[in-house]
Amino acid sequence: MTTRSKGPLAGFGWLKRGISVSYRHPKPLFGGAVFLLLACMMPSLITLLMQFHSMQTSTQPSLATVGWTTAVSMLLSLVLVPLYAGYLQVIDAAEHGRPARTRGIFNPYRQGEALRVIGYGLALIVVYVALFGIIIAAAGGGIVRWYMQMLTAQAGHQPPPTLPHGFGIAIALFVVLGIFMMGFYSISLGQVALRQRSVFGAIGDGLIGALKNLLPLLVFAVSLVLVWIVAAIAIVIVAALLALIGKLVGAWLVFALIIPLYIAVLLMMFTVMFGVMYHLWRDVCGDDIVADMALPIAA
Repeated sequence: MTTRSKGPLAGFGWLKRGISVSYRHPKPLFGGAVFLLLACMMPSLITLLMQFHSMQTSTQPSLATVGWTTAVSMLLSLVLVPLYAGYLQVIDAAEHGRPARTRGIFNPYRQGEALRVIGYGLALIVVYVALFGIIIAAAGGGIVRWYMQMLTAQAGHQPPPTLPHGFGIAIALFVVLGIFMMGFYSISLGQVALRQRSVFGAIGDGLIGALKNLLPLLVFAVSLVLVWIVAAIAIVIVAALLALIGKLVGAWLVFALIIPLYIAVLLMMFTVMFGVMYHLWRDVCGDDIVADMALPIAA
């Protein structure tokens, strides 16, 4: 399948449409986001339990414990990837006027597509590790030694070591990689979830599509930062109002108000994030199947 390059302002359009999609289809998207939020808490719950146990016993976890915990969390994360694909399918159905239901996020499991999507998740981990390794090698091996020294310093309650040579270059490269990975992940997951592409075919489409659209991805990143600044100002204002309510009425009312608000913000983040991913994929390669079908129909 071919991938298209878009103009710079497409990045702003992805963010705008990602925000608006939740308002146009609130019931299936927010309902699906609830299931996703609960599922995404499982890997983090294991890590939190380990940290709580360490605090209770006042001991540092062994390397074996950290390794097993990381492995289990990674396995649970892979099990979640089909739910991400199912959520994109719910958005696609809603945007095309087809019946869109909350339980549609489980369709990859119902339809026997989960193993292929999990295989995509495994391949994605390999790609991530390879790209991170390339950046660390380009910036110099001192970063790895610095990171190990920092962990040792934290365990011994010692001052952190000084930053290594090449740290600034590594940060800049990681920023560029993060912008690139936004496009790569959106396109490749969309191909797997919505076009039933093979794992390697979807990864190839994601790499090529992201490279073709680095400029709109940069515009999207800048737009996202500006939106977050506005959101942060709004959160500060809300926090000040809640603090005033707490002084006038009581702290119990603050907790009663802030917990639903916090959950609503998380759900909104899920819907916007996947809405942006869907429209990014749709602009870059979402209409290929329509174009391919038009030729035999016209003939």
